[in-house]
Amino acid sequence: MTSEPSRFKRFTEKLLDQTALLLKRPQPAVHVGVGATPHEKGGATFRVWAPHAQQVWVTGTFNRWARRTNPLAAEGDGYWSGTIAAAQVGHEYKYLIQNGRHTLARTDPRARAVTAGPRNSVICDTHFDWAQPAGTAEYRTPGWHELIIYELHVGTFGVQDGHKIGTFQGVVDRLPYLQALGINAIELMPIMAFDGEYSWGYNPAHPFAVTDVYGGRNALKALVKAAHAHGIAVILDVVYNHFGPQDLHLWQFDGWHEDNKGGIYFYNDWRSNTPWGDTRPDYGRPEVRQFIAENALLWLEEFRMDGLRWDATNYIRNAHGGDGDPGANIAEGWEILRQVNDVIDSHVPWKINIAEDLQNNLWLTKPTAEGGAGFDAQWEAEFVHPIRQAIITPQDEARDMAAVAAAIAHRPNDNAFQRVIFTESHDEVANGKARVPEEITPTDAESFFAQKRSTLGAALVFTSPGIPMIFQGQEFLADRWFTDQEPLDWARAERLKGMVALYSDLMALRRNEHGRTAGLRGQFVNVFHVNNEDKLIAFHRWQEGGRGDDVVVVANFANRIHEAYTIGLPHAGQWQVRFNSDDTAYSPAFSGHLCPPVLAAAAGQHPFDNMPSFGNLTMGPYSVVVLSQGG
Repeated sequence: MTSEPSRFKRFTEKLLDQTALLLKRPQPAVHVGVGATPHEKGGATFRVWAPHAQQVWVTGTFNRWARRTNPLAAEGDGYWSGTIAAAQVGHEYKYLIQNGRHTLARTDPRARAVTAGPRNSVICDTHFDWAQPAGTAEYRTPGWHELIIYELHVGTFGVQDGHKIGTFQGVVDRLPYLQALGINAIELMPIMAFDGEYSWGYNPAHPFAVTDVYGGRNALKALVKAAHAHGIAVILDVVYNHFGPQDLHLWQFDGWHEDNKGGIYFYNDWRSNTPWGDTRPDYGRPEVRQFIAENALLWLEEFRMDGLRWDATNYIRNAHGGDGDPGANIAEGWEILRQVNDVIDSHVPWKINIAEDLQNNLWLTKPTAEGGAGFDAQWEAEFVHPIRQAIITPQDEARDMAAVAAAIAHRPNDNAFQRVIFTESHDEVANGKARVPEEITPTDAESFFAQKRSTLGAALVFTSPGIPMIFQGQEFLADRWFTDQEPLDWARAERLKGMVALYSDLMALRRNEHGRTAGLRGQFVNVFHVNNEDKLIAFHRWQEGGRGDDVVVVANFANRIHEAYTIGLPHAGQWQVRFNSDDTAYSPAFSGHLCPPVLAAAAGQHPFDNMPSFGNLTMGPYSVVVLSQGG
């Protein structure tokens, strides 16, 4: 018979053994952030979503890459977490995820930096000195009616002497040029870590990390800081319609998948397929929606970007990327657009959120409270395609002035600033298409016709209602087509400085720098003169109306000179010529048909062009004249 003292002794020993095991068992972290979070007094907390894992460890330079020294604790909702005292900023790490008999080495999905080669995650410090030098004006993100966007690809724009790939510092070096040109926003093609050295950026493999090819995360922050010091906003392209597909550690992240598809971060059915790979995120999972929302806020808050441009939102909301196939609609995709826009508006409502959808869907820019997606603006297909067609078409008689008029007049949801308008973008000058001057006269982008008609299109970009945008090098007639392995030829900027001056003068008009063209920043437009026989069009821009506000733009789409051509005008009196694209100061190839001030007479009881006044002007071939009243 066992004595009571012996039974008590065994019970006590068993309790002590269980307590010892509990003390050794990893405990969940008290910090709720996902990823690696370093602490000011040392150590770092790790948290990762891996719902199908049986166990997760962290291995890295802090434990000499020991495989099972630092286990994480299960939180019970698919997340694993723990704090490692030895982990410090700068240390590299990976997660080891056990799924059945397999142990998978994975880069942290929220890694803020990754190494080359093995793609180890890096623990990063988010602190950065954002203070501007003494005497620098306080930066303010431009209002959307003020924006002029310059889209650029860091790898080809910011190439420094002796290098083959551009860097963020290379962009910083060109900021004085961009400021003098007159833009006040740059839009960076994606800079998230991608596979290899050359890329457009639309294959993000590590969405929270900045590619080291361009200089890394602190160099990107330095670019934003320097841009703000020059009065230039920074808008970033983000890609949420697919990830990768190359170098993609998110793929089958914790070992689970169906039908050999992507696992927990991706759809595992027909919705996974995109034109860029079988990697459409699963917008129906709360954890994936959180992943995307946190990524968007990362750029706007930590990196202080002034806005985002979302790549191909039509492939987020529809599996086939169009509105003509409702059976392919992805309801969760529409909801994540709304959700993230609401999150952004609640945190940083003054920062612009732009969709590249190109389906002419007005619901993209309607408020979420009305059922819309909540974007502030979208790239406008209804402008770029008819305007490019009109200036590229060889024969004058084939130009459609009605289509041009419709492109100028379109105001989605009665708001001019819900559209971004352009004749060149990275998509419009590649993939079988070329730069506009190259399209006009192939192999001779500096011909009379290339100069004339490309700048005709540019003048409409800066005088039509909307947010104007140009693509890098457009201002000095960049030729051929865009490729990520051919740097911009900056010698053209000096050789064609007249072209650069033309663009700069147009931007000054658009920004009303001289106080005479406020209407170009206004909401309203009236295309009052459409002459499809002579290929001439005229439109009125205004906000409040009156001297210094009313602007009239006249565009000649034909290779002919117009003398004493009569158009209607909003008011009687003298109208000054603020811009004439036929000026030989812009190019010796131009005709130099100068337009004197236009004296408008009252039309009386017989309005001309449905306007109360009329006047005569002179127009050179393929030219634009901008008129306004005042000093």
